[in-house]
Amino acid sequence: MYQRILVPVENSPYDQVILEHIRKLARTCNDASIVLIHVADGWAARNINQLDLRESEEMRGDREYIEAVAESLVKEGFQAEAILAGGDPAKEIAACAQRENCDLIAMATHGHRGLADVFRGSVASELRHISMLPVLMVRGNPDSSPGAPRPVT
Repeated sequence: MYQRILVPVENSPYDQVILEHIRKLARTCNDASIVLIHVADGWAARNINQLDLRESEEMRGDREYIEAVAESLVKEGFQAEAILAGGDPAKEIAACAQRENCDLIAMATHGHRGLADVFRGSVASELRHISMLPVLMVRGNPDSSPGAPRPVT
């Protein structure tokens, strides 16, 4: 079904929600390869190419994180690679999916609603409007406290 799955990660507990789901999906799809992307969106990341800047400390940390996640997946037997991008998250994710020949984008969502989306924005919502690929959104609350919503798959 899917051969190459793009998984945006953000270095938060939500990453485990989507990665748990993707491990199962990739195995079901004859070991589909996994492309991880983290989009750094700080000032330096958004202007690194235009101003010929060096990676910021934050970006170096982001690179170390995403490469460690990819390495962990490889050790589990998955084909995985890591990409660090900078700029507008939804646009970078959509462009990466096309550039990397992915056939699915799978991401965790925070479940903001109403005014929370207006103030915080929603990468998932914007992405589903600009990408022509299917976008799998797994809503989850990484909070393990009793009564916390479970990931919806």
